[in-house]
Amino acid sequence: MLVELHIFDFAIVDQLHVTFDAGFTAFTGETGAGKSIIIDAVGLILGDRADSTVVRAGAERALVEATFRLGASRQAALRPLLDQEGLEGDTPDILMLSREVRAEGRSICRVNGRAVTLTLLREIADGLVDIHGQSDHLSLLHTRSHLGLLDRYAGLDGVRAQVADLAARVRAVRRQRAELERDEQALARRIDLLQYQIAEIDAAALEPGEETTLLEERVRLANAEQLAELLSEGLRAIDEGSDENPAAVDLLGATVRVMEALARIDASLEPHLREAADLTYRLQDLAAALRDYQEQIEYNPRRLAVVEDRLALIHRLKRKYGDAIEQILAFRQRAAGELDTITHSEERIAELHTEEEHLLAELGPLCLALSQSRQAAAQALSRAIETELQDLRMEGTRFGVDFEWRADAAGVPLPQPAAAGTFQVTGAASDLPPTSDSPDRLAFDAGGIDRVEFLVSPNPGEPLKPLAKIASGGETSRLMLALKTVLSRADETPTLIFDEIDQGIGGRVGTTVGEKLWGLTVRHTDSVIPHQVLCVTHLPQLAAFGDRHFKVQKDVVEGRTLTHVAPLEGPARVEELALMLGGSGAAVQRSAEEILEQVAQRKQVSGIP
Repeated sequence: MLVELHIFDFAIVDQLHVTFDAGFTAFTGETGAGKSIIIDAVGLILGDRADSTVVRAGAERALVEATFRLGASRQAALRPLLDQEGLEGDTPDILMLSREVRAEGRSICRVNGRAVTLTLLREIADGLVDIHGQSDHLSLLHTRSHLGLLDRYAGLDGVRAQVADLAARVRAVRRQRAELERDEQALARRIDLLQYQIAEIDAAALEPGEETTLLEERVRLANAEQLAELLSEGLRAIDEGSDENPAAVDLLGATVRVMEALARIDASLEPHLREAADLTYRLQDLAAALRDYQEQIEYNPRRLAVVEDRLALIHRLKRKYGDAIEQILAFRQRAAGELDTITHSEERIAELHTEEEHLLAELGPLCLALSQSRQAAAQALSRAIETELQDLRMEGTRFGVDFEWRADAAGVPLPQPAAAGTFQVTGAASDLPPTSDSPDRLAFDAGGIDRVEFLVSPNPGEPLKPLAKIASGGETSRLMLALKTVLSRADETPTLIFDEIDQGIGGRVGTTVGEKLWGLTVRHTDSVIPHQVLCVTHLPQLAAFGDRHFKVQKDVVEGRTLTHVAPLEGPARVEELALMLGGSGAAVQRSAEEILEQVAQRKQVSGIP
């Protein structure tokens, strides 16, 4: 949910800091005070386009910063993207978004303090907030979201997951078969290439670790004369010596004899005697090792040329097939497997075709059952939404769900005769799915065969139309409220903002709207996710349902118009509600108090904790 909002030099707001809690928060104030500016600021955080006109006159930039507290599901959904982009915050449950707009028009977006593109900001912010009324953040108007909402409303996630799994298996089989069904010339060219690559690698007869051995041998061969000279000099110093320069072994032997004599006199020198004797043995071992190495040294230009050619061959193969001999051999193994697959492609294609038909035969009944469950859920959903709309004084409004089946020669066959086409489901009736004497195969994806769109008819006698084409304003907002109320257990958006949802309605309906908004913030059952609700309103009956109440007011300071927000409690809240009732005096004050008392009673009677 949204927990903090900072606004600097945005429109007529010079500086504003608001903290939010869970539950229902109401914003009130005179028309033009700047209530909608706050909503616009949130929209900017969510990725709305902005230009320099949002920068307060005389300022260099406008800045909006928002802090969100994420629930477990939202953390899980965002974590892969944040990790991928290096945008992790200090704590996983806190997400900080900011947007800066410069006076020259440049915009800077940040997530957890790091600069990002506007596209990435929108992707991260998607699903955090829905703004209803005067903005475009209406997830319910996005047709692509309707199928998921319907499935969650009906509790069909399990069946849908089975359909998605089968659909993925069909796609995998089809990809493999398509690779094998490429044109014969391409296959012939591929076979020639694979055979050449395998033969080239086999002809090299590579051995793991061979390159390291050859590199060591090349060093010895290329430096044979210098190595032989240095070895002779070293052996003379260690073991051979001369009359003028005794060998180190002889000198150390003399030292041992002296130490033996000393140890016979003073036994405490025994450890030093042993150390001297050990040095003698080690020096003799070193001399033996150098002689063994000396025997391997030979000046052999012919062998050096052979080694150089072998290393050049390995280098050429590494450039083609891998960075090491082991990778080259692994490439050869894969090439041999592909060659075997292509060689036996006809048999494999037949096997894959059979496998595909079996999967489609399994998928068809599952898709049909999923569609039928959706149709039943759509009828129940339509009835529930129309009931909500009656409470909101939209008695003549009808709601329905449009289903579309599309033909596809490579689609899934249903266990009953089916045809491509559209049909509608409403609370009053349900069209029958289209049928045909020559059944169509139907297009499918991870969601099954249905393409779903919510429909509405705001006025009696008018046909149902797509939800995205309905009238705007309070009518749209009330429809969104009805949808949110019914779909509350399917909708995972944590924060809902309603901007002037009371447009065109009276006090009695305002009480109903307020109660429904408040109802969205409480947990009716374990399966219903409570939302955080923010609402801009002019109706005292609606504002009284707020768990928190902010007043937005506009003041003129030193010739500049500024917007401020103040929390209202106790007498200050009663006074604001009285002003909203349009009067003054004790009678109006008492009416405001009665509204708050009635709201408290209705909340208590609801039985919702």
